[in-house]
Amino acid sequence: MPYTLANPTELTEEIKKSRFIVNAAPVINAQQATDFIDQISDPNATHNCWAWKIGQQYRFNDDGEPTSTAGRPILSAIEGQDCDQVVVVVTRYFGGIKLGTGGLIRAYGGSASHCLQQAELIELIARIPLQFHCYYNEWPIIENRLKELDALIENQDFDAIGVNVNIAITQDKLLSLQKSISDITRGRVIIPV
Repeated sequence: MPYTLANPTELTEEIKKSRFIVNAAPVINAQQATDFIDQISDPNATHNCWAWKIGQQYRFNDDGEPTSTAGRPILSAIEGQDCDQVVVVVTRYFGGIKLGTGGLIRAYGGSASHCLQQAELIELIARIPLQFHCYYNEWPIIENRLKELDALIENQDFDAIGVNVNIAITQDKLLSLQKSISDITRGRVIIPV
């Protein structure tokens, strides 16, 4: 069973006079991961290497370190801790001693792994992705019902007449959601099973 982080977490390690600051956070889509990376990355640091994994999607970046010595080990740490929907950024401040290829792999992968080990993990519950469109006057009521059912609102796009909504909900709450949305929209919006 995969896990995700309950909260963002941070860890600092010093390895051969280089300082490695690891920041990890739960994310539900690629845009959230990118926003977190942009927010955490320090332009004054020597390197801001990162990786994220969301379901079958993943990305990683070595940010100038030799190929596959930073981003790939960070991703391996995420997978090794059985985490999903997680982004990890490792910021390095060079301390004057070169670590070599093996040393970089151990430093980036190890610090990312240590950060995830100390983090509070929660079991990731399988959710079904759904999409629907509703009118503006229906949206506040539907949004409240989605919160009551613990549905994740992944995206909202507003158009001329209403809202296109992407959500994810657990299987056990799907029938209740279908009935609620059908009732609120007077049968106009039907969510397929």
